[in-house]
Amino acid sequence: MNIEPAIPTMKNPPEQFAGDVWVDLIAVPHGPEQRAVLAKVRFAPGARTAWHSHAHGQYLHVTDGTAYFGGRDGTIIEVKAGQTLYTAPGEEHWHAAAPDSFMEHLALLEGTDPATSTVWGEHVTDQELGR
Repeated sequence: MNIEPAIPTMKNPPEQFAGDVWVDLIAVPHGPEQRAVLAKVRFAPGARTAWHSHAHGQYLHVTDGTAYFGGRDGTIIEVKAGQTLYTAPGEEHWHAAAPDSFMEHLALLEGTDPATSTVWGEHVTDQELGR
């Protein structure tokens, strides 16, 4: 057993996020036999991801605030603190904070490097957000 070394908070890049979004990696693989990545992601009011998908799917557990998740079919799901959303492998989606409050979620995904197991697309428009 050991206490994991702290990884500094990172601000997510504007190519993939609109508004201010920070990520804290909580758990990353120690070797090729491990594939789970767990991160805490905090969104400023109104901040959002670009369209993206994950090769192996993703679990998102909202820990604070109200989150909105949208799919290519136009569905928008409101998720409150304490609820968990699942996106299937390859399902294109976005995540956003409510316009008037911060939102935080835990993101659990499979893939030794989220940068290579996540496919990023274009930015989400206000119309796609339903605003």
